[in-house]
Amino acid sequence: MTYISVVVPVYKAEDCLKELYKRLRTSLEEISEDFEIILVEDCGGDRSWELITELATQDERVKGIQFSRNFGQHYGITAGLDHCSGEWIVVMDCDLQDRPEEIPRFYTMAQKGYDVILAHRGKRHDPPFKKMTSWLFYKVFNYLADTQYDAGIGNFRMISRKVVASFCQMREQLRFFGGLVDWMGFPTAMIDVQHDNRFAGKSTYTFFKQWKLASEIIIAYSDKPLKLSVKLGFLIAVLAFFYGIYIIFRAVAFGIPVIGWSSLIVSLYFLGGIIIFNLGIIGIYLSKSFNEVKKRPLYLVRNYTNTLEQSDHRFSNLY
Repeated sequence: MTYISVVVPVYKAEDCLKELYKRLRTSLEEISEDFEIILVEDCGGDRSWELITELATQDERVKGIQFSRNFGQHYGITAGLDHCSGEWIVVMDCDLQDRPEEIPRFYTMAQKGYDVILAHRGKRHDPPFKKMTSWLFYKVFNYLADTQYDAGIGNFRMISRKVVASFCQMREQLRFFGGLVDWMGFPTAMIDVQHDNRFAGKSTYTFFKQWKLASEIIIAYSDKPLKLSVKLGFLIAVLAFFYGIYIIFRAVAFGIPVIGWSSLIVSLYFLGGIIIFNLGIIGIYLSKSFNEVKKRPLYLVRNYTNTLEQSDHRFSNLY
């Protein structure tokens, strides 16, 4: 078993990989020479896989996985954790906003008896729009999922072999690495880290990708949207009942005729929209349940480097 593993999902990172490897090697050698760097290439369409293969040829401690198609960041993390062998595992992004130089600090804190060491980002070096959408995502997520997930915490962290083994048992289709680790409840510590600018390129997380991820995570981790739709329906029914009593009272007590064709049509359209909206929420939950029932693999691998394809893939074929 390797002493320390680093899992990095890679997407359109051809300009970052060599610098990432260089800085990771320097930082990891402060802890142990016995390490592995697992780079999971998510079919970004650039030269990332070619560079991963080149690095793996130069250093057998670099191991690569290439998906058959684009599956997404959290599936890349899952694949890396399925195949890693370290006693301690670091998960980080490939753009070097997560600084490899923080890893020795993670390890020092882990020796105090913690299974999860989180990196809390201070001042984030992201575009204003991304900061705003990230803040909005966590506000909505925390409300709908009834949790207090800190927006200053990303995927960058160190976790123990026990945490990885538990994570690999959870094979639901909708993946949210941070949420799953948080749900486990292992002893956790946090350290403040510096958040750097991107080494090269720009973020591929568009607003629409963030929205898709947010909606899927909320559906996966909470039934609160269903409960809110029930409350909304009940509130509308109560208001409609009392308004009906009010109209009848005016007609009987004061002889005021019941009029308002336009308001009636507007009310019908409003109620129809609410009904369709609620049915849509139910339909989304049903579709996600249907995807889980199909029990397809979480990801498919096209290529491996070094010894990964001969390793014991205990989890890659599970559902």
